This record gives sequence, structure tokens and C-alpha cells, in this order.
Amino acid sequence: MEYHNIPNLEETHEIDENGEETGLYEHNRITVDKGQQSVRIDKFLMDRLNRVTRSKLQSALKAGLITVDGLEVKPNFKIKPGMEVRVVLPRPIPSDHIAPEPIPLDIRYEDEDIMVIYKPPGLVVHPGIGNNSGTLVNALAYYFQEKNLPVMEGNSADRPGLVHRIDKDTSGLLVIAKQEDVMSVMAKQFFDHTIERSYQAIVWGSPENELGVIDSNIGRHPRNRLLMASYEKDGQEGKNAVTHYRVLEDLYYVSLVECKLETGRTHQIRVHMSSIGNPLFNDGRYGGDRIMKGTPFSKYKSFVDNCFTEIPRQALHAKSLGFTHPRTGKRMFFDSDIPQDMQNVLNKWRNYVNSRREKLSHDE
Repeated sequence: MEYHNIPNLEETHEIDENGEETGLYEHNRITVDKGQQSVRIDKFLMDRLNRVTRSKLQSALKAGLITVDGLEVKPNFKIKPGMEVRVVLPRPIPSDHIAPEPIPLDIRYEDEDIMVIYKPPGLVVHPGIGNNSGTLVNALAYYFQEKNLPVMEGNSADRPGLVHRIDKDTSGLLVIAKQEDVMSVMAKQFFDHTIERSYQAIVWGSPENELGVIDSNIGRHPRNRLLMASYEKDGQEGKNAVTHYRVLEDLYYVSLVECKLETGRTHQIRVHMSSIGNPLFNDGRYGGDRIMKGTPFSKYKSFVDNCFTEIPRQALHAKSLGFTHPRTGKRMFFDSDIPQDMQNVLNKWRNYVNSRREKLSHDE
């Protein structure tokens, strides 16, 4: 399990439904004092980071999550004055926020190191303000408890193996790490963009091009802390984000698109598709919860409202996930069908478009 690319250590900040910071990892940047004696980096960090064990630091060092002056180092590396040390570690959740709950898990794969699960829409991934229970983390804590999995710092009920997350109302696949060293290795794959992620979304209208790349910066909205916004690529606002999209089915009023991510910014697909005039269907945060295509006469409006009722969320699904197994080195790939609510809405639009075509043909 050797890695040589330097991770993008700024990519793991996220916001929850209340606009609170909920990134899965803590970021630390330390400049070594001028009077610092030359000591091993693990000892140096043990003295400066609270509640961090040597084993956790060793795992992070081996996975390349700790760099010195931008370079990966070994555990026996000795720091010197003036060096810049950057550290990424799992962000702890207070244990009183977590209670094991018997929430069913849809497990698609499991071995001693990893688990791949399907998250249904509406399930919050991990606790936050206003969401202390009923989350995926509560379900995993219960499952790990029942399976007698090893209790490891950073991989126990405080945070059972979360390497990445998807929004509450997005459905799809997630990979869970079951060992602390595995969590570090999987995190490194996300940082290095070697994880393959494919999403499917229903968007308003038809993108101008069937194949396209959206390359812009994404950062906090200047006025609404619940939102992210798209900024100029070469500007000072936000961080660069790249989304590749492909139209799978053009239904004039809406389209089914596939999106593949080069980066993993908060709300990336939702922000990017909205930025090109094709917001996700029924995405209330980014303009998709109103009629964006078609004349809003009463019968059409009633049809759209029925579709909104069918899928009371943004129409986004994390369809596939590919990664290198952290223990065996084997490349693995998992795929999932789009959920029934998205399928139902697509069928409604197909029937609507076909009926319109038949009416126009009959009128001619």
C-alpha cells in the first residue's frame, strides 16, 4: 500500500443542513518553532495534538496524510525548525452524540476491512446540530456493536469508519472502513482522486452540449451560509471543482444526466448543474423546485407539482463507486440502480412527452 502523490488536504470541509461545518477530517498546519530540537515527527505531533494516539499518527504517516514542506515522510523522520507540517486526521464526534440504533443497513459488500452500503434518500450520514439520532452513524454503531468489531480510536462508535459522505437527500453508495489503518488508506485515495464516482441526476431542460465539462471554483455563497456558489476558475473565491457530465436521455423539459467528479466539493453537482442553467429537479436550494422549462399553464403546473410530490428531494443518486481495496490492492467496482422515486418521475416525464408528441401529430 504505497502512495506517492501529495493529497489535496483542503478538500474535506463540508456543511450540513444547518450550515454548520461537518467535514470528516480535522486539518492542522504547524510551523516548527525556531528553537525546536530535532525529534521524530510522531513524537513532535504527540506533544502538539490533543487526544491523538501514536498508532493513529503512525497510520496517518503511512497513508501519506501527514506531510512536511509538501512531501510525505516516514514515521522516523526528524523535524527541524522552520518546517511546515500539515496533518489530516478523522474529526472526532462527541460520544454523547452517538447512540447505537437498530436502523436497517443495505449492505452491498463486506469483508474484514471494508463495507459498501446503499444509503436511501432522507437518511442523514452523521450527527450534527439537530440530528443527534436516526443517522447512518447511529446505524453503523449498532451494527458494529452487534458484530463485535474491534473498537479503535477514530473507528469506534465515535466515528465508525466514515471516509466520505453524501447529502441527506441524495441516495447511493458509500464505502465504510472497518479498521483504522484502512480508513487512512481510503482517505488517501479520495484525496488523490483515484476513487471513481458516477452519479445520475434528473435536471431541468437540456444542457447545451450532450457531453461537457464544468470547471469552476466552488465556495460559500456570499450571503447565504446554507448554500455554496460557483465562482470564476481563476478567481480568489472558492476552490477549483471539475464535473464531467453526459446526457443519457433528453426529455426536452428534463434530462437524465450522468456526472463524474474529478473533485469532491460540497454540493458540487448541484451547484455546477445550476450554474449552467440546468438545476437538479426539485432541488430547493439551487432553484430546481420551480418550473424551469415549459409554459406554466395550470394543467402543466399540476403535472409538475405531482412530480415534485413523487420525489420530494433533489433528484440525485450516487450510482457507482470504484476504488482499490486497501488490503489486497485489487480494483473493485460497485453499481446500483436509481431509486424508485427517480424512476417514477422519469416514467411520468416520458409519458408526458409521448402524449404531447401524439397530440401534436394528431393536430397536424
